[in-house]
Amino acid sequence: MQSYPNHWEADVVLTDGGTAHLRPITPEDADLLREFHARLSPETIYYRFFAPYPKLSDRDVKRFTTVDYEDRVALVATISDSLVSVVRYDKVAPEEAEVAFVVEDGHQGRGLASVLLEHIGAAARERGVRRFIADVLPENRRMINVFREAGYTAQQTFDEGVIRLTLDLQPTDDSTEVMRAREQRAESRSIARLLFPDSVAVIGASRTAHTIGQTALRNLLGGEFQGPVYPVHPEAKAVVGVRAYPSVLDIPDQVDLAVVAVRADMVVDVVEQCADKGVLGLVVVSSGFGETGPEGRARQDELVRTARAAGMRVVGPNCLGIANSDPRVSLNATLSPDLPPVGSIGFFSQSGALGRAILQRVAERGMGLSTFVSAGNRADVSGNDLMQYWQEDPATEVVLQYLESLGNPRKFTRLARRLAKQKPVVAVRSGGSAQTTPTGHAAGGLALPDYAVTSLFQQAGVVRVDDITQMFDAAQVFAYQPLPKGPRVGVIGNSDSLELLVKDAAVRQGLKPHDPVNLGPQATAEDFDLALETALAADDVHSVVVVFIPALHPISDDVARVLRARSLNSDKPIVATYLGRQGLPEELRHVGDRGETLRGSVPSYPSPEDAVRALAYATRYTQWRNRKPGRHPELPDIDGARARATLVRALRNAKPSADDVAWFGGERRYDEETAISGEDARDLLSCYGITAYPDIPVSSAEGAVVAAGHLGYPVVVKADSPDLRVRAGGAFVRADLRTPEDVRSAFLSLYDRFGAEAGLVVQRMAAPGVPTVIRAGDNQSFGSVVSFGLADVTAELLDDRAFRLAPLTDMDAADLIHAVRAAPLLFGLPAGATSLAEQPDVEALEELLIRVSRLVEAFPEIGYVDLDPVLVNATGAHVLGARMWLREAPEVRPDAGPRRLRGVTF
Repeated sequence: MQSYPNHWEADVVLTDGGTAHLRPITPEDADLLREFHARLSPETIYYRFFAPYPKLSDRDVKRFTTVDYEDRVALVATISDSLVSVVRYDKVAPEEAEVAFVVEDGHQGRGLASVLLEHIGAAARERGVRRFIADVLPENRRMINVFREAGYTAQQTFDEGVIRLTLDLQPTDDSTEVMRAREQRAESRSIARLLFPDSVAVIGASRTAHTIGQTALRNLLGGEFQGPVYPVHPEAKAVVGVRAYPSVLDIPDQVDLAVVAVRADMVVDVVEQCADKGVLGLVVVSSGFGETGPEGRARQDELVRTARAAGMRVVGPNCLGIANSDPRVSLNATLSPDLPPVGSIGFFSQSGALGRAILQRVAERGMGLSTFVSAGNRADVSGNDLMQYWQEDPATEVVLQYLESLGNPRKFTRLARRLAKQKPVVAVRSGGSAQTTPTGHAAGGLALPDYAVTSLFQQAGVVRVDDITQMFDAAQVFAYQPLPKGPRVGVIGNSDSLELLVKDAAVRQGLKPHDPVNLGPQATAEDFDLALETALAADDVHSVVVVFIPALHPISDDVARVLRARSLNSDKPIVATYLGRQGLPEELRHVGDRGETLRGSVPSYPSPEDAVRALAYATRYTQWRNRKPGRHPELPDIDGARARATLVRALRNAKPSADDVAWFGGERRYDEETAISGEDARDLLSCYGITAYPDIPVSSAEGAVVAAGHLGYPVVVKADSPDLRVRAGGAFVRADLRTPEDVRSAFLSLYDRFGAEAGLVVQRMAAPGVPTVIRAGDNQSFGSVVSFGLADVTAELLDDRAFRLAPLTDMDAADLIHAVRAAPLLFGLPAGATSLAEQPDVEALEELLIRVSRLVEAFPEIGYVDLDPVLVNATGAHVLGARMWLREAPEVRPDAGPRRLRGVTF
């Protein structure tokens, strides 16, 4: 019997926030299938079989559980080792199959049918099925809606009392949007179940002071959690004065959330008890898992498998915990006794060790949090899940993330871009130089340079800062001040030297400061009030920086009152360097009924540079959010079918293996045996409307002359070695050769200098222009990535490149070009030019970038594309060199295919 691909097995989140495990059916499922069918109601059986079918015969069971994973495929969903849903298809034609579902009555309405349709549809496409046929009784409205709302192109007919639905399985924008929306709702709900429990058990609550279990219990009680708290201790009758229970199973009432603080080797047993109890979610503060090595990693995977199989999400292990300041719950399920007050900031931290210090610094600055999650090893719940929740959480207006790795970087950028359109997302990513995943964390090391990660974050609208201090500096503006509408900054103060520092810092940050308004050292509160009124009323002032250092007489309280009052009634942000204070000093705060800091409070920074930098973060974010959305332009001359055929031929010749090719952006080099160039590369590029100049390899001077005659003069003779250009500067090419004598001389000169290893070629000469480099391919973390830079020796040595995720929109392509420091060379007149007609055709370069991005996104078998050089002149963007490296396509690309949770070993 043929085995099934590993990626057909997955954990998924359901619409109510619970989880289920999906996998192909096997003959060993015979008993589970009988039990499942016996639990179905007569109505559900009738809807599935169109007749009463109270019992499955042995023949039925064998037929349903024995499939070939090719023409007959069935997937099952299990929860706590019980089979709760089955979907299957049977081919009836080479590209057509009948599909049928059945979901156990008690689990209907949880989104099982929708997520199973996504997975069975993906499996069918892999097996060449292009259409599903489903026969449904008219009264089975729920199943009809599943098909209709999937977003696929559908047709409907009615015959002999049965509705026949035909679904085109080709993914569409609608089907992708439907899938993403369902994913967002489900993952958001799974986090809400953790953050809004009605009851909490602390398993491992100790009678010994200062232990983890007792600390967690005391913090829950001290935080005035609004529901019952149940200590679990195998012997004690009570812990810190609260009645205790021997196990979670002995608690007489429902338990929504369990805080697990037992030894690592006991955790899985505890999780199994929580599953039997019907607990909805887990916070595992215990250590001794992935951070300890392979044995701990295996224990961590078992923890996650066990929890997800029972429908539970897991925060941790090795984490600080979670908190929700909403007065309806007042949840402090962390190891930190003091939490910041109620606020509008959602905070996610991977580091448990730093979590407590972070919370302390938030409180010291006078800021407030809506929710806080420290994920520790991030074995299950990650920052991506929290972004799904925060997107629709009305209590959260700003999102902060301290990241050490990314479990699914491409999903991170997708979710961050969507969230950032509504709420600022500020991130610190540590370990930028290591390029590895911290010990104990789920996979997510980023095989790209740190500046490339920054480029991709910028594309997604993420405000990436260098450290935690800068994170809080930016958060103060985002959380308590309006967003600036532009880059023009007014500067007001009573210290001429500090005002000049503000102006200089603003210029360095790309802002446009006005000349400072110096009120003098004896300025009064009334002077500040008048200057602020004037600045805030000016149309050409978008934000204001106020510098206040007191004179000998104490007027600071009056100035603070002025700042508060003006800020409260202004739609322009005000930031201050106020007495060298940091945060939101009491004098500058607007305080609510519960003591929380309200919007309109004025952030203060210890130095003018800090204030301007925070304001610059907010300004750049606003510019990103307000820019026109990019579009994917319609491009002529793309022939996907011919590209597939060309690629199959090239793969046959290259014979790559999965290990031959490094990921784009990784440290390993590509195996030269998997490289294609010349006619094969030009053919594949031409399928996507990209024309590459042909070149002819030559090994003698006379051969070079013959090649030049074939191509037509003028020509160039150049070395084709990919690394030679950087080593040799511009000496690797001889250009503007117009006679056979020129060609002979050029060949002999290059051959004498570089030898046969240079791989000399003859190519028709293109008009002078700006040489650039386009590289694209599949990155193990982010998926398809495109990079751009100038083909200049200095640019190469300085690694002046920018990166964006594929496929590129028109805005992405334009941003990618502008992002390199040498970009101004493309927007001026080249040397010797006399008119604008000779300016490089940047629009042609943008279109070329878009075409390359479409190619690598469509064909994961293309591990890496190197177009070097691409000469940009007044007539277009001309590809003068093209090489590709091929590989076996990965089973699953990052963030591709149907919804699934990050995997563990099944």
